[in-house]
Amino acid sequence: MHYKKLLFVLSVLVVVVAGIAFSGCTTPAPPAATPTPTPTPAQEDLLIATTTSLYDTGLLDYLAGIFGPENNANLRITAKGTGQALELGQNGDVDVVMVHDRAREDTFLQNSYGTDRRVFAYNYFIIVGPPSDPAGIKDMAPTEAFDTIYKEAQTNPEVVFVSRGDASGTHAREQLLWKNAGYNYSEVRASGPWYVESGTGMGATLLIAEEKDAYTLSDIGTFLAYQGDLTLVPLVDQGDDLLNVYSAMIVNPAKFPDTNVQLSKDWINWLISPEVQDLIATYGVEEYGQPLFYPARDNWELLGVSQAETQDPIP
Repeated sequence: MHYKKLLFVLSVLVVVVAGIAFSGCTTPAPPAATPTPTPTPAQEDLLIATTTSLYDTGLLDYLAGIFGPENNANLRITAKGTGQALELGQNGDVDVVMVHDRAREDTFLQNSYGTDRRVFAYNYFIIVGPPSDPAGIKDMAPTEAFDTIYKEAQTNPEVVFVSRGDASGTHAREQLLWKNAGYNYSEVRASGPWYVESGTGMGATLLIAEEKDAYTLSDIGTFLAYQGDLTLVPLVDQGDDLLNVYSAMIVNPAKFPDTNVQLSKDWINWLISPEVQDLIATYGVEEYGQPLFYPARDNWELLGVSQAETQDPIP
């Protein structure tokens, strides 16, 4: 072989051998470290005591299903009559109460059990009964209807009235209607078997009234939600004393330091925001042809409250 060619071949072999030796001695690079995932913050609990009508209609579950994920919150809801819901607040067992009995709400606030009342929705009570309307109350004024039911029940066994009988907001309104009709409520309760107390929520009371072919007082929202299971019909739905106003209050942290104040504020401020008021305005329309509740934000004069109670965020 020619001398230069031999030198070239030898030089190539040296380079190849050196490369192999070098590669064999190289320490492989360590694998890239797997990034540590950022832990998801634990959900905060918000304990709410609510009247059964907000729960039976599905409105509260609907709103909670939006607010919870957006705020990493777990809304734990207890549905009771207004009286029992306020008792839970008075015992410091919840963070927020959502009720519909202005007289007892005022007492709750005056006794420093609650703060920051905000009105977020309203609808109307209605008197419902069998289509045959044995007392003949259709289209009467509410107090006239109650008076007629009482008088007819004394002689007509087909006239039956089912009361919530549970210290709820609806029960309180019923008692007010008896009073306005000129009756002592304790005497009404004891006046005969025509008057039945269910001792339970609005949905269950409607089903009992259905079974007994009886009259009862209901909020319109729960009636519409249960209408598919009922033959009862609305008979009286007009009158200022049928207005039904819903509010939310924070359980006073000065009395109960464990109250989740910030999340309570966030919840109530969210309820009175324009966006959520729009959600309340349309809730039920697609299924029932009308809303189950009306937004309070722009109707404060109708509701007899201040504009601040329906629009001002809690600071």
